[in-house]
Order: sequence, then C-alpha cells, then structure tokens
Amino acid sequence: MIVIVDYGVGNLGSIINMLKKAGAKAIASSDPDILGQAEKLILPGVGAFDAGMNKLNERGLVPLLNHLALEKKIPFLGLCLGLQLMTKRSEEGQAQGLGWLDAETVRFRFDAGQTQLKVPHMGWNTIEILRPHPLLSDLEPDSRFYFVHSFYIHSRDPEAVLAETDYGGRFHSIFAKDNIMGAQFHPEKSHKYGLRLLKNFAEAVK
Repeated sequence: MIVIVDYGVGNLGSIINMLKKAGAKAIASSDPDILGQAEKLILPGVGAFDAGMNKLNERGLVPLLNHLALEKKIPFLGLCLGLQLMTKRSEEGQAQGLGWLDAETVRFRFDAGQTQLKVPHMGWNTIEILRPHPLLSDLEPDSRFYFVHSFYIHSRDPEAVLAETDYGGRFHSIFAKDNIMGAQFHPEKSHKYGLRLLKNFAEAVK
C-alpha cells in the first residue's frame, strides 16, 4: 500500500486517482499507525515552504517521517513542495527543512536578457535524464511534465540528480538518494508521463 502523507497541503485526490490508474493501491492519511504500515510513502505539497513545514510540525509528523525515511528506509517520493521540504532550507522562508537531501531550495534568478521569463515557471517542460534509475524506467527521451514553481532544488550531491530541466538555465528536476526520491513537477497533472513515473514508483522502485 502506498500512503500519501496528508498534512493539509497538496492535490491528494488527484494523486490517488493517478496511482489507481497506474494499478497501485493508495490512500491518504495522517494517522501514525497507517503511515507506519506503509510500503511506500509520498509527500505531496503546494504553496510556501514555511507553511508546509509548519503544518508537518503542527501535526507532530516530523519525528515519525524521519524514522520512516531515515531508519526504516521506506521508499519516499516528494512531489513539488514535498520535494523542497526534503532539503535543508529554502530561500523562501526561515523554517528548517527535513534535511534528507544535501540540498537547498533556491529562487529562480535570470540574467537581464532573460527577464521575459515568468516566475512562477508554469506549464509543460521536458526533462533530460542524466542517469538511469527505476523511477525513470521506460520514460521517453522527450518526456514532458507539468511544472508550477518559483523555487527549485539545488543539490550539492551530483549523484543524487537524476534529471534536469531548462528554464533560463538548467535546474535539477528529479532526484534519488537511496530510498529518498523527488520530482519538482506534478506527475498527477502530467498525463501519460506522470502516469509512467508514478507507476514506476509503485512497481519498479524497491
């Protein structure tokens, strides 16, 4: 069973529906007992970094999530803000992140000649796969995903970066470090490409 962490942030219904379409059993919950029994976990998220961390802390979920991710080594997939919360900190706010990835969340900054680029980066964009991983199995070279974000992840660990995307420069868009994985885009809004990625998480990731 895949459990989506329900902490009051994210498109939970859309993610559940896409996982079911991929043939996976999934529920959303904030119940520690249910989270503790999960075979795999997804941390979703939309909105601001500090608000997301505050909601996790208000629900007392941070120690449990740390235990499941870092000690039990449950496969964990962060989506959009959920991925950003896995970093150490964000330029968006003051809260300390979960710190599961040796990375920080930074704001898009463009040179003067690129000022026509809008922030947030919103809409469809392609990825360039840098290294193979079960999460990326059978994804086409020109796979396109739906992005909505003003901040992105900058990793200090190049081996954790699975794919990059170009928006006024290349930024890291898919990650994997041991059992910790993440995507900067919304797979639940990314049609067949998002379906493939979630199906890979459900079936190929061990």
